[in-house]
Amino acid sequence: MNLLFQVTVFSFVAFSSLLMIGVPIAGITNVSWNKTTLLTGIGVWFLLVFIVGAMSSFVV
Repeated sequence: MNLLFQVTVFSFVAFSSLLMIGVPIAGITNVSWNKTTLLTGIGVWFLLVFIVGAMSSFVV
């Protein structure tokens, strides 16, 4: 369970870093960006937040 929690936290941190870089770049480029992809990424981020929060109650 500890290893699963660590992998989940790592994926959350990595995905957050990717969004911190990707969202501003998508906003300032002249190329039309896919709104569905951006909203899906934000939805995955919220899902990871809830998963990490739920798993943190099981790890002592």
